Amino acid sequence: MPLTSDALSVLAAGSGGSSGGGGASIASFFPLLLILVVGYLLLVRPARNRQRQAAQLRTNIEPGVEVTTTAGLLATVVSVNDDDTVTLEVAPGVHSRYMRAAIGRVHTPPEPTMDDDEPGEHTDGTATGA
Repeated sequence: MPLTSDALSVLAAGSGGSSGGGGASIASFFPLLLILVVGYLLLVRPARNRQRQAAQLRTNIEPGVEVTTTAGLLATVVSVNDDDTVTLEVAPGVHSRYMRAAIGRVHTPPEPTMDDDEPGEHTDGTATGA
């Protein structure tokens, strides 16, 4: 079956997409680019900041600080060794060596507060209890 001139003109109009179609393809990539940028800002950047803070926290460990390992073990730092290990006291008199990377969290001691039961001074300078 031979192609008529009407069919040829329809095929030529459909396949000749080089004129005027370039702007639409760039606009179609904008939502994808926007999703990638938002994903980076919401997921990758905060995770990288948390990793940086955790690494800094591990390098500043000092003896006497209470820590939690990544496995959930609560212990007190006895000594910090040069070879990226720390010695932890997991129970009174029980010392274990751990890699510095195994420390998940460092506990800071709570601020001491004055109870009303203890002798001291009020904020207005008057004495409490005896």
